[in-house]
Amino acid sequence: MNPISIRSVDEGRALFRSHKAMLAEKGVYLPHQMQRYLTDREKASGQLAMDMGMDAVNPPIAAMGALPGPLSSDPNAAIPWMLTSAIDPEIIRVIFSPLDFADILGERKAGDWTEQTRFFPLVEATGEVSSYDDFVNNGRAGANFNYPQLQSYLFQTTLNYGELQIARAGLAKINWVSELGLAAADLLNRFQNLSYAFGIDGLQNYGIINSPFISAALTPATKAWGGTSWFNNGAPAATANEVYNDIVAMVTQLVSQTNGAIDIKSPMSLVMSPQSEIAMTFANSFGVYVEALLKKGYPNLKVKTAPQYGQQSTTNPQGYSAAGNVVQLIPEKIQGQTVVYCAYNEKLRSHKIIPDLSSWKQKQTSGTWGTVLRMPVGIVTMLGV
Repeated sequence: MNPISIRSVDEGRALFRSHKAMLAEKGVYLPHQMQRYLTDREKASGQLAMDMGMDAVNPPIAAMGALPGPLSSDPNAAIPWMLTSAIDPEIIRVIFSPLDFADILGERKAGDWTEQTRFFPLVEATGEVSSYDDFVNNGRAGANFNYPQLQSYLFQTTLNYGELQIARAGLAKINWVSELGLAAADLLNRFQNLSYAFGIDGLQNYGIINSPFISAALTPATKAWGGTSWFNNGAPAATANEVYNDIVAMVTQLVSQTNGAIDIKSPMSLVMSPQSEIAMTFANSFGVYVEALLKKGYPNLKVKTAPQYGQQSTTNPQGYSAAGNVVQLIPEKIQGQTVVYCAYNEKLRSHKIIPDLSSWKQKQTSGTWGTVLRMPVGIVTMLGV
């Protein structure tokens, strides 16, 4: 859309008034202080759209020539520095680690914030057969059912802001209330992401990495350099074939423990830390990357990453274990049933804003079930890569 050309203040006011109804219809409600659009000249110069006036100060008429006597004030030290300073309009935001588990496992809403416990019905077919005889009624078909359960966890944060805070932040070109709202939403979302990785201690609320229902982690094979990991002090150490063989061992374990319900053509995700993913670019003596070997051997396998799969350290405090990086092999479905997904009961509940004498506060709440691991037999873990 081409920008609208506005040549005068009156033209800006008229056009803004004609657009107000249309903007309101689209859900854009502007404060009453907004009176008009900027003119082309104001947009080019960066001036604010406000009427400004300035009275001229006329010095007294003085005779030509130098004033008699010494200066009674300090010598000229130039204008105050703040008059030649400006705040850049583009805010620099601090970088945080990405939130990946909803993308890796999928995410669903389960119930609402009133629910504390959720039961997941499990049915297993049972029975036996017998040799046929016209006069025998042997054989039996049955079913065994159970109700494993998870507990939800509600967590909150609070926004507090005052009139003077808002005004002073406005002078610095910061929308203070908006920034607090963004910070609160991000904080809740980050904690929820961690609950998907590690669950909530003390509750029946489990994460995908440390769930007690997952079989014991495999140990990587010993590499030519002497260790078991793909890196040695951060430097690539394993060969491409060694990395590939570790992954083959995980696929072999998955096929074995699912008794053939999963095969090498099944859609699945190989989840690891961003550092471990670098090993996918290791090349063998024929110049073939590990990534290419995986695509050839397992055409429906996808590599995904999350920092929580990395080794726990001062630079990665959210890592799972100090023993090394973790890798998990997770199929999407087993016999048509989803293996695992992330679940929440409240994504973001904003409570009412409470006014005080010269400030306001507001609580915001989220809730999590952790990860719903429907098929623990479908997860293979390897620790120490």
